[in-house]
Amino acid sequence: MGNTLVESQLNDVKGFLKETIQTLEGFLNETTISQLNPETEEKRNYLKLIVANMRKLLVYSEESIETCALILQSEPFQKAAAEKTLYRIYHQCIEEFFSPKNDAWYEDSRSAYTGKNSIKYYQPVPETIQNLIKGLEGDFQRIREELEFYETDYRTKMAQSK
Repeated sequence: MGNTLVESQLNDVKGFLKETIQTLEGFLNETTISQLNPETEEKRNYLKLIVANMRKLLVYSEESIETCALILQSEPFQKAAAEKTLYRIYHQCIEEFFSPKNDAWYEDSRSAYTGKNSIKYYQPVPETIQNLIKGLEGDFQRIREELEFYETDYRTKMAQSK
């Protein structure tokens, strides 16, 4: 893949990360668990799990945007470092959004065929959380489709190196 294409993708992902950070930061800075009105301790614990996953996504996004900025500023452009960064972003940010390791929610892959949002929750969640995740999902899906190449390419390179 040419340097200009990789550089363009890195710029696109950097813009996506910037918007994601602003959205997540805004929500996390303005919202408390108590404001979400959990009726039971079980719901409170579930909301904590969801918010913890949002914090993790925020941290991964902040680390990734810094890496993107460093690579984009370097002369000459370091294509290998950019590809490795895009691969890492795919795993740390994109896959964590769709399938969090802490099981805060899950992706219903059949939703892609129905045109509905694919993020499903194990318990009912407040509308503010649903709207936040719905608002992020489209861009996460777009970036996932763009970066899937790096997942396949990395696996191919690893298999060839054995």
